[in-house]
Amino acid sequence: MSIASDHWLSSVRCVASPNCDDRPDPDDISLIVLHGISLPPGEFGGGLVEQLFTNRLQVDPAGPMADLEGLRVSSHLLIDRQGHCTQFVPFDKRAWHAGHSVWRGRPSCNDYAIGIELEGTDAEPYAEAQYQRLVPVIKDLLDTYPALSPEGIVGHLEVAPERKTDPGPHFDWRRLLLALS
Repeated sequence: MSIASDHWLSSVRCVASPNCDDRPDPDDISLIVLHGISLPPGEFGGGLVEQLFTNRLQVDPAGPMADLEGLRVSSHLLIDRQGHCTQFVPFDKRAWHAGHSVWRGRPSCNDYAIGIELEGTDAEPYAEAQYQRLVPVIKDLLDTYPALSPEGIVGHLEVAPERKTDPGPHFDWRRLLLALS
């Protein structure tokens, strides 16, 4: 796996999301934000995350995902429970994943962050296959974008602590950081 000059990963499925735009400074990629997502909440598979990121999600106004109606979000990558990776936004573009966010006093994390969604919940551990895919992806990102470092890999909860808890207490940060060292 490697990152091509057009900022798309090779050897992964690519599905372009319309929910992105230009970064204020495309050379300022200095943060990786890890997220956890499942749709409906607590359920895996089914393609609903991809539908959400591509504005094709059909929402029941009385259902458990009613708050997603009309939401325009994306992430650069999604790694599902089997370790399959899908890229939605090229890394030089701003994906709409972190929302209102601040890292070390710097606001608007989407401007300078790469968002990686892991299919999961706060309530259970992530799958072995997800770590096996995540580590080489992050290594490629670290090798390609010089402003990135292991110290700049954070959870959504760290950049939006008032609103978010993902990737949750079951994400193995120690394992990730040891694998990157």
